Amino acid sequence: MEYFLKIYLPIYLLLYLLVTFVIPTYRTYKQTGINPVTFGNRDNAHDYIGFVMKFLIVLLFVAVVLFSFGGNLYHYSVPVAYLENEYLKIIGLFLIHIALLWVMIAQYQMQNSWRIGIDENHKTELRTNGIFGISRNPIFLGMIISVLGLFMILPNALTFFTALATYFIIQVQVRLEEAFLATQHPVDYPKYKQKVKRFL
Repeated sequence: MEYFLKIYLPIYLLLYLLVTFVIPTYRTYKQTGINPVTFGNRDNAHDYIGFVMKFLIVLLFVAVVLFSFGGNLYHYSVPVAYLENEYLKIIGLFLIHIALLWVMIAQYQMQNSWRIGIDENHKTELRTNGIFGISRNPIFLGMIISVLGLFMILPNALTFFTALATYFIIQVQVRLEEAFLATQHPVDYPKYKQKVKRFL
């Protein structure tokens, strides 16, 4: 199992970024001419969250690279020995793949409304059907499940911190987006909010 994971996890992370970030960004830009990545370098809460999210993605890559290629350096990530068992790893693998599929479906159903961050310059359509009839924030839910799954596969201080920080930074971003959507869709969003839960 360990040999397989050392090969597979870097491939999975690259695939995850390609499928959930690169391809949807390119598709949306190609179809609309709009860059869906709205995080920038302004000195505000929204762009600071974007910076933190990028930092957490780098930490995940560091954890996986240390595991796969770091040899003895992996011990500096402080592995949690009593969580190192195959059952948790199998559950973790299941979770990261379910999360990837879930995010792909959500992004497909968002179509050209998909954004990374809050787009104050272009009004987007409010999606309330399909997977968005189950969760108001399915992509964020998928991200939370992904980092939890990676922690179960590689239980160490780096993946634990990344999972915990991702959960809290998403909670902040979701609330910023909810406030924005309430102003952008003042009639439809409050009704949608009453019917569908934030995550599940």
